[in-house]
Amino acid sequence: MAGTGKIKVLIVDDSAVIRQLLTGIIAGNDDMEVVGTAADPYIARDKIKQLSPDVITLDVEMPRMDGITFLKNLMRLRPMPVIMISTLTEAGADTTLEALQIGAFDYVAKPKQNLGKWLAEYEQEISAKIRAAAGANLRCLEASALRQRPQAVKVPDKISGYQPRPGQIIAIGASTGGTEAIKTVLLGLPANCPPVVVTQHIPPQFSTSYALRMNDTCAMNVHEATNQQKLLPGNVYIAPGDRHLKLRKGPNGLVTQLDDSDRVNLHRPSVQVMFDSVLEQGLHNTVGVLLTGMGTDGASALLRMKEAGCHTIIQDEATSVVWGMPGAAFRLGAGDEVKPLDTIAGRLLQLTNKH
Repeated sequence: MAGTGKIKVLIVDDSAVIRQLLTGIIAGNDDMEVVGTAADPYIARDKIKQLSPDVITLDVEMPRMDGITFLKNLMRLRPMPVIMISTLTEAGADTTLEALQIGAFDYVAKPKQNLGKWLAEYEQEISAKIRAAAGANLRCLEASALRQRPQAVKVPDKISGYQPRPGQIIAIGASTGGTEAIKTVLLGLPANCPPVVVTQHIPPQFSTSYALRMNDTCAMNVHEATNQQKLLPGNVYIAPGDRHLKLRKGPNGLVTQLDDSDRVNLHRPSVQVMFDSVLEQGLHNTVGVLLTGMGTDGASALLRMKEAGCHTIIQDEATSVVWGMPGAAFRLGAGDEVKPLDTIAGRLLQLTNKH
């Protein structure tokens, strides 16, 4: 954001109604302004040159050029924070996850024209994400854009000299920037790694697509968690959107427990709920990891894990898209270690190795 002025937002959407609705929401904030709107990417391209916005909201489906193609060009030629306006459908989920891979900062649901009682919540979400986007770590978003190449081959099923300790698990929490950060960690873990449980702030339709995408690229088997799944080595269990993921000791070992109780720290699934369930079950040899994300969810629970004897890792500021959650954990002293993203998988292997 240039100087101390307002955050300059450019809205790119082919729907006049949505352009008007988003303009109204943004105008309601003293610290941001809509400097322009564009009905398609060609108009947007010219307006970016003229107006130098700090943040763009971008519709996925538009005439003349789709949002993904435009985003690829933008991140290559003039990287900047982009918030995707997505339909909460399976097709929309897949496109949005691709956008995050290309370097989009985050996404919000396409607003319904009759938001009614949800309007205040929707306004709050968009405003918070625009503020966070204006302060995003652009280098991390550019790195995503540069990584765009044919998907790397799966990591080897086994890593020589690595023998996992039985009974140990890894618990990972993340939010904004987390879909790509989690992927980076999981791609470094072999098929015989201890079980991994993951809570990422994500809507229901997106968690299904995300787990399938991860399963296609990782050596471990990746699932969208279902209720009462037994935790097995070589498997990753991702909290489904809108359900908390907890762990419970069953007669034959640890199982997943899904829960529809109230949101915690504004979220369901909540990282705090998952981390606290690790402690409730006495799993003090768990390794807890807190990655990039807005807000503070999971920070105080990570401190409780550390105090109970778990080993805790926080992603460092330089490699986080947003150092909200990990930054909050750092300020509480909740991390045994603060690590750059690309070193976390290797450290997890050291911490879970019998040797």
